[in-house]
Amino acid sequence: MDTEREKILLAAVHATTFKPDYMTNDKLEAATRGHGALVIPVFAAANSLAEDIFCSVGIPEMHLMDRMTVVDASAAQLPLDMVIEKAVREAMRAGAEPANAALIVAALAYFSGSCARAGVPLGNRKLGAIARMHAGADRTSAIALTTNKFTHRVPSFPAYMAIYQNLMDKKLTSLDGAVLPPFVAGGGVMGHAALGEDYNIPELARNAARVGTEALMRSMEGAGTTPYPLWPALIGAAVTMELVHPDAMLGEAFGKFGEVDSAYLAGKGAMEAAKLPAKLHMRGTGEEYDTARVVGDFGLILKDIGGPSVIGSMATNEIFACFQESPIIGAGFSGGPVNVPLGHLAGDTVPALRLLLSHGGDVDATAEAIRDYKLQSFIDPELALCALNTISRKAEQVTRGSVSQACVLASESVRDRAIYRRAATVYEMMKAGKSIEDAARALDEERKATVEARGSAVLSAFTGKKIVFKFTEIAPQARRTDKFTAKYWGFDAKCSYDISIDGKTLHIDNLTAKVVPDYALKGKGRDNPDMGTAIFAGAVLIQEMQYIGNTILNITVPAAIAGAMGMDPAEAGKRAAKGAYLTNAIPGGKETATRVAKVAKMVYARLNEPFP
Repeated sequence: MDTEREKILLAAVHATTFKPDYMTNDKLEAATRGHGALVIPVFAAANSLAEDIFCSVGIPEMHLMDRMTVVDASAAQLPLDMVIEKAVREAMRAGAEPANAALIVAALAYFSGSCARAGVPLGNRKLGAIARMHAGADRTSAIALTTNKFTHRVPSFPAYMAIYQNLMDKKLTSLDGAVLPPFVAGGGVMGHAALGEDYNIPELARNAARVGTEALMRSMEGAGTTPYPLWPALIGAAVTMELVHPDAMLGEAFGKFGEVDSAYLAGKGAMEAAKLPAKLHMRGTGEEYDTARVVGDFGLILKDIGGPSVIGSMATNEIFACFQESPIIGAGFSGGPVNVPLGHLAGDTVPALRLLLSHGGDVDATAEAIRDYKLQSFIDPELALCALNTISRKAEQVTRGSVSQACVLASESVRDRAIYRRAATVYEMMKAGKSIEDAARALDEERKATVEARGSAVLSAFTGKKIVFKFTEIAPQARRTDKFTAKYWGFDAKCSYDISIDGKTLHIDNLTAKVVPDYALKGKGRDNPDMGTAIFAGAVLIQEMQYIGNTILNITVPAAIAGAMGMDPAEAGKRAAKGAYLTNAIPGGKETATRVAKVAKMVYARLNEPFP
């Protein structure tokens, strides 16, 4: 047994994982107070919900799995009130302001099994309002809502404008209120009878949501961004549910009494306008959801939630990454296939909750299921699980529970293997006389080859075409000339590549500064039916390379090995960052690698000291 080798590898692995912040260039400590991202408040709320649903105290009244709902009860407080209040408190303690905390908790509670509404007139409870009131957020209308940020964000105003213009033009329903005799509208003769439930309410809900959704999608196009459908549908439904009787049940033509309400028809209209799939499927469990039901229920939630900020919308968008269809509905990035910055990685919280429910609270079984679906969902699943490990471990510094524990367990062995195999490779290379720069560069070249091969396969499956992709250049300064972007290529990526699409080969030279602007603004290449696919493929895979700041093992592991082998930590950090030219896409790698090398050097020295 090579004792020196094992001690160096042990020191390197320990140093690399010494704290979650050493795994990444993303600003994790800031995230513990909600600055710029709400991923940790989402974990905090999910942990709180899980612990209340699966309370370890054995007495029945403490077990809320079957009572996590809004009910028609004449009671001042429900079990759900206590659950929501505690989860909101945890989300706020982790940095979410009141309206954002309310939205996060309401969304997670909904997917944990809570219904969005209860329709008794006096004891009327709705999930969004419950969460808002416990958070202490101000009441406002859906006018405060905004889409998720897709380069830009679009507030809900276009949906209001379109719906209310159509309303004034009397285009949303065939019923003209001007012809009604007194005392028909406003009571049981209309609201709970044929005119309302069979004709007026279904038309108004469906048509208003359709008009509002379409207006938001056109507005996104007008802002120069892709009209991703999820948020226009959610906001279209929310604005509609401010207008339409929110607790109305519809006639038998729509289903049995109590099964189809106005929110469902609003969800249906929004879903159709946005061209969302009729069914959505939960990652990990495969559970099927009626899209119209989900969109309509979120319309009810959002109309009551208060005024969440754009990062509240972003956090909710990531919660919707719980669905297998997330890439096609414009939901969060954390469902894959691209690895993105850690601030987005909230998408595993809902599958973890659903898996815990299906496995009776068994964290180990839940962890295995999370690991399995993560391995199938990403271009680079190894780094996807490393990133999940980093953010869930950081979340546990704020709050612990079954959700974060399951995510840590799901990713721990993959993370350890990722570090160990890199450490062994670097050690062998350096013992053979290679430099630390050579070793770090070799790790980056290996990752690039993985992205090319697996990316080609993922894109082929997604497009239904045979795609073979090969980078010919990844470099800084596609069009800038300053010193900063010359050092960190991620801020102005010069990306060129060869791509074969069903046997037809294209060369793309300088994707971001030449090809994309020419295609979008001048129409260059639009006559080639393969050009859109070629640009799409390059955009996916260069971002997979570009966002590597979420996991910087190709910098820190070489530095750790070099530090354990005696190199000055500052020198090790500097040279590792220089060698890992692709991982060094944004600032921070050299400084973190220096700290890792210092820890590795200290650990190795202590391993060789005699025990007192």
